[in-house]
Parts: sequence; structure tokens; C-alpha cells
Amino acid sequence: MSYAEHAAADCRLIILKALAKEADHRLNETMLSHVLETFGHSKSRDYIRTQLRQLEDLLAVRLTEAGSVLVAELMRSGLDHVERRAFLAGVLKPSLGA
Repeated sequence: MSYAEHAAADCRLIILKALAKEADHRLNETMLSHVLETFGHSKSRDYIRTQLRQLEDLLAVRLTEAGSVLVAELMRSGLDHVERRAFLAGVLKPSLGA
């Protein structure tokens, strides 16, 4: 796995974990940008949208548009990944106890 692939897989895991922590399992791309920056990933809006669309392709999130902003909602397969019940290709596995 290249550095870029590893970084993208890490970003996808961070996104899923952030969504799992929310009471309604939803965040918009602006909030997700701040979460990623907290973990050392300063990424463009297009990059974040690409990661969200890949998670959508994996059926890990559902995306809706609110004006010009994407809102991501965690789906069962995304939660299963975060909780280590099943794993998604292209997303880093969460560490034990995470």
C-alpha cells in the first residue's frame, strides 16, 4: 500500500469514527474537515468529498446534499467496521478498544 493509499484509508476510518460518535450519526463535510485536521490530515474539500463518495460506494455512509454541502450519515456497515464486527476494504481497521 502506498503512502497516499494508507493516508486515504486512515481518513476514511477517522470519518467513520467521527460519525459513530454523533447521536444522529451525521456530520457535514465542513465538520469532517475539522475532525480530519485534528488528526493531522489537512485536506481539500474535493479530497474529503472523494473519500465520502468512496465510503458511499462501500455502503458505509449515505450522502445527501444540503445546499452546496454534503452531509454524511453512518450506515450499518460503517458502524460494523468501527465496532470491529466486519471490515470494509480500503478503510484502516480500528485498533482494539478504539
